[in-house]
Amino acid sequence: MKYFHRSVLPCLLSSSLLLVTSCSLSNDKTKTDSNETAAYSYLKQLVSPTDGIGAREAGTEKEQQTASYIKAKFEKFGYRVTEQNFSYNSRKMIGESKNIIAEWGDATKPTIILGAHYDSTAMKTGSMGATDNGAGVAAMLAIAQALTTKMPNNYSIRFIAFGAEEIGLQGSNYYVNDLLTNNKLDKIAAMINFDTIAGGDKVYVHSAHSQPYDDCKSETYNSDTFMRNALLKASIQVLGEQNKYVIHPDYEGYPEGVTGSWSDHASFACAGIPIAYVESTNFSINGQNGYDGYSQSTAKKLWTCYDKKNSTACDKKSEKNWGNIWHTQFDRLDKLDEIFPGRVKQQLNNNVEVLIELLADPDKYLHGK
Repeated sequence: MKYFHRSVLPCLLSSSLLLVTSCSLSNDKTKTDSNETAAYSYLKQLVSPTDGIGAREAGTEKEQQTASYIKAKFEKFGYRVTEQNFSYNSRKMIGESKNIIAEWGDATKPTIILGAHYDSTAMKTGSMGATDNGAGVAAMLAIAQALTTKMPNNYSIRFIAFGAEEIGLQGSNYYVNDLLTNNKLDKIAAMINFDTIAGGDKVYVHSAHSQPYDDCKSETYNSDTFMRNALLKASIQVLGEQNKYVIHPDYEGYPEGVTGSWSDHASFACAGIPIAYVESTNFSINGQNGYDGYSQSTAKKLWTCYDKKNSTACDKKSEKNWGNIWHTQFDRLDKLDEIFPGRVKQQLNNNVEVLIELLADPDKYLHGK
């Protein structure tokens, strides 16, 4: 992420409406609690250095271990799982990684992809990749688990865990190039990217930038906003107006609601596939390079000194931390839960519930595209 700057107990029937309503609410809460427990449990298994895998840098045994973990989970849920192996030569790094692809249902139907990269970076700083991007993978697994009984009739849902994102989007680039080479793009309706979806002050949903990304090599670039808008509608349905996904306002270089090319969505947008990108950060902070979303939080512990009045550092020359979580010593679950009690778990749960709502019935939210 941003590696360069630009169970439910049966209810007894009752003639009392109050009892029936209470029972229904109890059922809904139990389902929500179950999804929340699953996502947070997966996150701990992925990022805990003592009880889980921990840091998962590209090219390491830990990255391979993570791929095996993800594959085993998808297979346990009942998905058809494929390993897509690839080699890379990037930033003086030569190595091998793989994408884990999970599908259910008729692959000839229009396909919506939910993707999240599973490698991490900055282990030397103490980062365990909790927000970047253990959270995205954990939520994706919980969504996949829940959807086994809620698959839509008119769409195929494909989950992809991308390898080696942190060293140049290697996994997603390889996957999209393979689609292009084998003429398999026509069935891809849209791609949703989960990267750093928990930890920041707000949860945003973006579309691709209105201007083609610099690395795009064709004329098929797609900046359509329909999937972003669909996710926004689903978030309102699930979370209400007060807690819905945020569309960031206009900032220099970043028109309203758009994002840069720093994560796996870029490969798809360049190939002409509409995307939506979910991330937790804080675009209202005037960070080290302006209002670009790199400063994820105003939390005091993430700054040398934060100027609340002006939404920036007290002293830009001496500021060291800039409210950053990803790629820092703060990107580990124990520290995030200490700084933001309950936040990561709640944001995980919210994202899981929103995506279940959308992917279980895409037509409900996409027909107005």
